[in-house]
Amino acid sequence: MKKVYGSAAEALDGLLHDNMLIAAGGFGLCGIPELLLAAIRDAGVKDLTFASNNAGVDDFGIGILLQTRQVKKMMSSYVGENDTFMQQYLSGELELEFNPQGTLAERMRAGGAGIPGFYTKTGYGTQIGEGKEVKEFDGEPYILERGIFADLSIVKAWKADTTGNAIFRKTARNFNPPAAMCGRTCVMEVEEIVEPGELDPDCIHLPGIYVHRLIQGEHEKRIEKLTTRES
Repeated sequence: MKKVYGSAAEALDGLLHDNMLIAAGGFGLCGIPELLLAAIRDAGVKDLTFASNNAGVDDFGIGILLQTRQVKKMMSSYVGENDTFMQQYLSGELELEFNPQGTLAERMRAGGAGIPGFYTKTGYGTQIGEGKEVKEFDGEPYILERGIFADLSIVKAWKADTTGNAIFRKTARNFNPPAAMCGRTCVMEVEEIVEPGELDPDCIHLPGIYVHRLIQGEHEKRIEKLTTRES
């Protein structure tokens, strides 16, 4: 089965529609599937829900889709560097479902493993736990969190072979593998595609069974908040 496509638009062909739930990889500005996000913007689909650690910044990552008002809801754990996000949320244009980072990652992983829900102590007794089912285990309260089953996953890897076996670099590994797992279809962009057998099997972070389509492209190295020493 062909997995390697020539462009982001080609890889997303036939997969996009309004009102879909998309799981997007990335941690801060590290490991963001920027080429696929740009292709989604250009496709013009709207009323999207994104499950993602972050919303990027105003002109990068999911931020470019917020600028065009194609996103109706974010399921996120960190959104602190995006003014467009803040303005749309405070004006009531954008719905927000906050998640602790570990909970969000586990919700994605659970979806990929076919687990519809799990119990966690994180968030109990806070706004995160309001309205959620509570159950006691060994005398301790836990809240029920639902697994995320996305219509589409978009992720970015460092290297992959043509079958989709992938390696992520450093903090890009935090959310990309669970995001990839929870989508009914997963499209991945990578910096380098190699032939099967060229990657050390012990170094593979995501098995190719989870990846349906992939592209190779040039990527921008962004720094979210540049801090330099005075000269």
